[in-house]
Amino acid sequence: MDRNKSSFAIWGLMAVLAFTPSHGAAEETAEPFRHGVSILGDLKYPPGFAHFDYVNPQAPKGGTLRMSATGTFDSFNPVLDRGEAAPGLINVFDTLLKDTSDEISTGYGLLAEGVSFPEDISSATFRLRAEARFADGEPVKPEDVIFSFEKLKELNPLYMSYYSHVVAAEKTGDRDVTFRFDQKNNRELPMILGQFPVVPKHWWEANGSGGQPRDIARTTLEPVIGSGPYKIAEFKAGSTIRYELRDDYWGKDLNVNLGYNNFKNITYTMFGDRDVEFEAFRSGNTDFWVETRAARWATGFDFPAAKDGRVKKEEYENTFRATGVMQALVPNMRREMFKDQRVRKALNYALDFEELNRTVFYNAYFRVSSFFSGTELASSGLPQGQELELLTALKDKVPASVFDTPYTNPVGGSPQASRDNLRKAVELFKQAGYELRGNAMVNAQTGQPFRFELLLSNPQLEVVAVPYQQQLRKIGIEMSVRTVDPSQYTNRTRTFDYDMTWTVWAQTLNPGNEQRDYWGSTSVNREGSRNYAGIADPAVDALIEKIIFPADREEQVAATKAMDRVLLAHDYVIPLYYGGTSRYAFWDKFEHPAELPTYSTGFPSIWWAKSP
Repeated sequence: MDRNKSSFAIWGLMAVLAFTPSHGAAEETAEPFRHGVSILGDLKYPPGFAHFDYVNPQAPKGGTLRMSATGTFDSFNPVLDRGEAAPGLINVFDTLLKDTSDEISTGYGLLAEGVSFPEDISSATFRLRAEARFADGEPVKPEDVIFSFEKLKELNPLYMSYYSHVVAAEKTGDRDVTFRFDQKNNRELPMILGQFPVVPKHWWEANGSGGQPRDIARTTLEPVIGSGPYKIAEFKAGSTIRYELRDDYWGKDLNVNLGYNNFKNITYTMFGDRDVEFEAFRSGNTDFWVETRAARWATGFDFPAAKDGRVKKEEYENTFRATGVMQALVPNMRREMFKDQRVRKALNYALDFEELNRTVFYNAYFRVSSFFSGTELASSGLPQGQELELLTALKDKVPASVFDTPYTNPVGGSPQASRDNLRKAVELFKQAGYELRGNAMVNAQTGQPFRFELLLSNPQLEVVAVPYQQQLRKIGIEMSVRTVDPSQYTNRTRTFDYDMTWTVWAQTLNPGNEQRDYWGSTSVNREGSRNYAGIADPAVDALIEKIIFPADREEQVAATKAMDRVLLAHDYVIPLYYGGTSRYAFWDKFEHPAELPTYSTGFPSIWWAKSP
């Protein structure tokens, strides 16, 4: 996943030039192979570096990490966008490049010893390491990379969008794979092509343990194999799974892996209820807890183990230093009732965040007012400079308010402010063709009541949903709240089967091709996209292209701020809140490097078990 750093000395991938010898490949490329790529500047680590600075290369291997997860699982297939994949499955598979945690948008060779691309970035060639092996001892070959890539694009809508401009993958040498692009100068493509899991073609095309042919287009609970550090050791379908560190892992001594993968066993236990899951942690049956409820963080750790230090509580900013967050209620504009912007704006006026923050969240949060909240990419005030120039060029396609009215959310928190906001909401509904008849908001022409369903994936979200429901009821709107299990929620959001839902978009400081999947017109009707709101806007489309193909970093930042401003001006979502820290609680069984990486907590990858 892309990350950011504070200064950008040199723009572009071309700044990083590090030769790797060819080792007798069948076809030489004209460009040098690089040991890593960085979209936003120079690589920190030179060719042949010993290890990443933030790890402990002498970290002991051993111990068991007992994790928990909410929901269930019914598949070990890492490619398919159906079913519920087992938690932790990523540990079974390697990728071509390995992201770092102290640089932004940077990857170093993992399965690939190097990557090469021409000046116009019309293609990228990855050279595989000769020593790379799957768990059954078979070498990782170009055919495996091509198979993985093609199946991901075929079977997973996310990758279909992410790699939409990668039109071919070809074997161009004994250990070389070349990806061809239909657009030039897309600086992000060589980097993100290093991020997909590589699966063994020969395994998926063979017969399974029951004698029947395997099918990568179907879910499976047959333990899959990969080239990664862990293997599936045992499991109980939908309930528990144990991953075991492979003694024969081919890449354990690579510089990019030193200090990583320190637990001998990692187990996951599934829970259908988040509160029951917390009780399992509190009683010592699981080791680690990520707290998402401000109230429990403030008052729920009064048990003996937390008081005497056997359970530690820590908050980390690391993961948020380069992550912009938009958490929001999302009206589905594929529904007729939400097509009118005045309706969407009115629904924002009905949310009293300040009262929620005071009574429910212990004032732990602030209101989100940007799709890139907390980062340098967030718009604010009025547009200036290059951002203003970009918006002026699209003046006939963007709301006039982007030029003269900074975006702000309604402010509540007092009885008077709440009443004023609800009156404003009623006025907006009236402008949109609705009126109050008795206690119901109805369509003035048809008499049809304005009612809708809010779809949730977790009952804990009801702490916000129910007060919001009560506020809406005051202006005659009936919002039903429906909480479903994770599997049903996934299926319904994939097919846009909801009136309104709750979601989080996490943004990196190097936005790119994924923006089309979030709010591009090409994704609005593609099942499985993350265009949950149903946005299809020509100005947004134009700005997305500027973000993906900027002349320099300055233009990318300006285009991102401009797009942020346009998205906000359309009131596509009802912004919620943001905290800026990760809340971790864990039993005092672990250690980690004294200085964690800038953009990550490193858990569990670079943590290790204390000696008994």
